[in-house]
Amino acid sequence: MKKVSLIILGLLCVTAVLAQSLVSNDKPVNPLRSATFAWTQTTFDFGKIKANAPVTHEFKFTNSGDSPLVITSVQASCGCTVAEYSKDPIPSGAQGFVKATYNAAKVGVFTKTVTINSNTDAGVVLLTIKGEVIN
Repeated sequence: MKKVSLIILGLLCVTAVLAQSLVSNDKPVNPLRSATFAWTQTTFDFGKIKANAPVTHEFKFTNSGDSPLVITSVQASCGCTVAEYSKDPIPSGAQGFVKATYNAAKVGVFTKTVTINSNTDAGVVLLTIKGEVIN
C-alpha cells in the first residue's frame, strides 16, 4: 500500500511540473504595433492675421506603427475651416498630412479644431489652429 501511495504521489508531482512548463506567460518578443501617428505638432498659432484673407497650415505626421495608417474621416469644428488630408493608406515609416484652411471672415480671437478619425489605437486625434483676426 505504501508503494502504491508513493507511486501516485510521484505521478502527481511529475504532472504538476509538466503542466507548469507547458503554460507560458511570456509575451511575444516582437509584437506588431498597429498604425500610429507621430505628429510634428498638433497645435498651430497663426498669430495676427488680416480679415477676409484665408490662411492655411499643413500638419505633417509619420506612421510610426507597423501597419498601414488609414484616415477614415476628417471633420472641422465649423464651416469657416476646411480640411484636406492624405486619402491613400500611409505605409509604415511614410509621411502624410492634414491641411487646415481657416477663412478669417470675423474679427477677433479664434480657436478651431480638426478631428481626425483613423485606424490607430487612439482612434481620434484633435488638431488645433488658433490666432487673432484683425482689420
